[in-house]
Amino acid sequence: MIPRVMSVASTDSGGGAGIMADLKTFTALKVFGTAVIVTLTAQNSVSVKSIYELPLKFIDDQFDEILDDIGTDAAKTGMLYSSDIINEVANKFIQYDVKNIVIDPVMISKTNVRLLKEDAIDAMVNKLMKISYLITPNMPEAEVISKTKIKNYNDMKNAAKIIYNNISTNVLIKGGHYNSYFSSDILYDGDEFYEFKMKRVDTKNTHGTGDTLSSAITSYLANGKKLCEAIKLSRGYIEGAIKNSFPMGKGYGPLNHFWVIK
Repeated sequence: MIPRVMSVASTDSGGGAGIMADLKTFTALKVFGTAVIVTLTAQNSVSVKSIYELPLKFIDDQFDEILDDIGTDAAKTGMLYSSDIINEVANKFIQYDVKNIVIDPVMISKTNVRLLKEDAIDAMVNKLMKISYLITPNMPEAEVISKTKIKNYNDMKNAAKIIYNNISTNVLIKGGHYNSYFSSDILYDGDEFYEFKMKRVDTKNTHGTGDTLSSAITSYLANGKKLCEAIKLSRGYIEGAIKNSFPMGKGYGPLNHFWVIK
């Protein structure tokens, strides 16, 4: 049976991130992708013009239609935007006892637009993250969640431990914002730290990198891979997608999600 993977996130009309990136990743990694859309965005490679929240009833209906019929082996979240949406998503995950939940706590766009309302952070941390299997914050998001400053990899480890002690969930802090020759992510599982290092690729075509990584990890978890292996395989996929990326529009270009398909 083909593994089933659900994305609960928002659209990206520019095609590089959000639900669009998630479904491209699912297809490239040969899992069956479904989608619960929570907001619509009008955006491109340089800006996010507007965000439209979908009614909670419609979000509920999408969950019910997918999970009552198709089901899912794993799920990930992306941009959720508001506390009402976050609480509703958490309730639906609990209702259907969804496993292998990966939370990408999308807060700010690459074009510096807020994608998570300030008053929604508490619901994200204290309700949704606590029922997840893995969270994948970047460094600025990890600073918000841990309420600490991150300037180096020791700070990343400290923040990961603080977050784990608060929510008891595996934490992968992405090091893409750290200015070095390598990009290193740090995983903390409550017992050990694991580092995943990749040589930095000199390109501006990185729109949707976080969405794609979390989608890839979720895909590999749905395929039965252990967490460290799922992350390692996903990092390899991301590296290829960035190396084979291309410009599209005037700003941050997208990854090449289909580089693995021959």
